[in-house]
Amino acid sequence: MADVAALESLLKEVKSLDGVNDAVLVSRSGMYIAGSVPEGVFQDTFVAMFAILLGAAETATSELKDRIDTVVLNLEQSRIVVVNDGPKAIFVLRTRKDVDLASVKSSLEKMSRRVEELL
Repeated sequence: MADVAALESLLKEVKSLDGVNDAVLVSRSGMYIAGSVPEGVFQDTFVAMFAILLGAAETATSELKDRIDTVVLNLEQSRIVVVNDGPKAIFVLRTRKDVDLASVKSSLEKMSRRVEELL
């Protein structure tokens, strides 16, 4: 059983990173696990669509024999960053457009080990 309280705490850490507005952890099957979605969106639809998006990207690139690390959607006013966190979950972050993605990903990699332990 997942330790939801610990996951929520971890996602608050992610959300506190410079430039990160929202951070949510989503199961690979598209279920909400923990975190915050942007205000005004329907949570279940939001998280499910990003799991589908990552799955579609993996299918589209499967012939390349390379693993997807991150999918970035550049919106007019922000970015959505979908980070593959292994076989169980994905991170979905809404960030400022000017965020340093390398720095954010570095922080996520350190937290990723903890996520695996908590799921």
